[in-house]
Amino acid sequence: MEQHQQPKLAEEMKKMEYEPMLPIELSLVRWSIGIGVGSLFFLYYLSQWLFPGGH
Repeated sequence: MEQHQQPKLAEEMKKMEYEPMLPIELSLVRWSIGIGVGSLFFLYYLSQWLFPGGH
């Protein structure tokens, strides 16, 4: 019986060639982070306004 070992993640990562991010991908990442951080601030201040005794 032959046993096939699963390739290790580190070995597969070394085999991959470098692919830089496209400008549209960078834009999407920046927008996603901005929307996430903005939503956190908005929801925090909204909760302070709606539930002032909870903080």
